[in-house]
Amino acid sequence: MFRNLALTFLLAATLWSAEKAKSAFDKPTLEAYVRHLFVWGPSIKVVLGEPKPSPLAGFDEVVVHATAGEASADETLYVSKDGQKIVRGNFFEIDKNPFKPQLDKLHTELQPSFGTPGAPVVIVLFSDFECPYCKEEAKSLRSNLVSTYPKEVRLYFKDLPLSQIHPWALPAAIAGRCIFKQNPGAFWDYHDWIYEAQTDVTADNLKSKVLEYVKGKEIDPVQLERCMDSKATQPEIDKSMAEAKGLGVNATPTLFVNGRQLVGPSAAWANLRQVIDYEIEYQKTAKNAGEDCGCEVKLPSPTLN
Repeated sequence: MFRNLALTFLLAATLWSAEKAKSAFDKPTLEAYVRHLFVWGPSIKVVLGEPKPSPLAGFDEVVVHATAGEASADETLYVSKDGQKIVRGNFFEIDKNPFKPQLDKLHTELQPSFGTPGAPVVIVLFSDFECPYCKEEAKSLRSNLVSTYPKEVRLYFKDLPLSQIHPWALPAAIAGRCIFKQNPGAFWDYHDWIYEAQTDVTADNLKSKVLEYVKGKEIDPVQLERCMDSKATQPEIDKSMAEAKGLGVNATPTLFVNGRQLVGPSAAWANLRQVIDYEIEYQKTAKNAGEDCGCEVKLPSPTLN
């Protein structure tokens, strides 16, 4: 009887130990956990990155990459050293700008911009020329930003063409970058025109529409056509898209105001203005964002101002 009782306790202890031995560093265990957490069924491919040092003491960082067709998403998880705890979300250091991780990933050198060099507020806009919401956001920004803030704000434009749903967004971005490369000052005219022409443009007629548009402007159409055909500027767009991915951006338009991310209704002018007004006052004493803060948001070449 005592022998049977001992065996029962031994079996229970073994099962308890096996259950306790589960670790988030075991990839099948973590994959099953995140699939349950995010309701990712078998149609979604999940790839777990290797653990790497994390800025969060006592935790390692694991990036989870999920794909379904052309859609993808990345989730950053922080796993305790014993593999028993998982933290998802943001953490902050009290002596640093809460948006410093975003500021460090935003690179604005040699990007189309308007507004005041050295401004205390920097807006970085990720946009798509075929996106109707981007069109409305563009109109709002172009109409209101400089007139309301003639010296306090600078905006940078970054391409994020969502090709899976917008078939001519990438060619339009390539054309825009070709124009910018040839004549930086002409980019914003193109920007305004392509949004106004949005409903008339198709994947089939984009090239002819663009070449017709540049007639009589300070753009060499032969050079532009060659640049568009060779997709010479696509590497720049790919870099912008990779930057967006690293920031967790998956929708357009998305704005970063001194590193603070605004998407959808939060980017509407009334809300955006409140954020800008706050940042103008805050940066008078904080000086930890904007173009003169020493962060990774940099001025472009003086020739492009």
